[in-house]
Amino acid sequence: MTNRSTRRTVLATGTAALLAGCSKYGDNSSSESESSPSEAPLADTSKAPSSAPSAAASGGKELTTKAAVPVGGGKIFKEQKVVVTQPKKDEFKAFSAICTHQGCTVNRVVDGLIDCPCHGSKFSVVDGAVKAGPAPRPLPAKKITVEGNSIRLT
Repeated sequence: MTNRSTRRTVLATGTAALLAGCSKYGDNSSSESESSPSEAPLADTSKAPSSAPSAAASGGKELTTKAAVPVGGGKIFKEQKVVVTQPKKDEFKAFSAICTHQGCTVNRVVDGLIDCPCHGSKFSVVDGAVKAGPAPRPLPAKKITVEGNSIRLT
């Protein structure tokens, strides 16, 4: 004769296993978590000398060069979720590449417009304003720094 498990037994066993597994991560009362190397306090390295310039000291993470952004157009950086535009020669702007309608990533910049492929929203390369809906709001501006030929996200 086999012993059948009831739903109550299965749920109780699963809950006990889940609680046992989670107790290591959120419970600071055990001596094991207090002595864990992963929880050791980090050394203060803010005063340590560094041979590499920090991103903040150099104006942020470099995205591209000025020559890579066409006048009247732009370039999309999917990983950083930003679009950089050049409405007029040597005038650079940056906006979020996430459409304000339903969160799709814009996919191209053509004829002075930033296009969203999901529902057809279009935004101005000048100020991120909505030029065609259904997007309810403009693309939020992002901060960039232009130094020499470099465009950096700050």
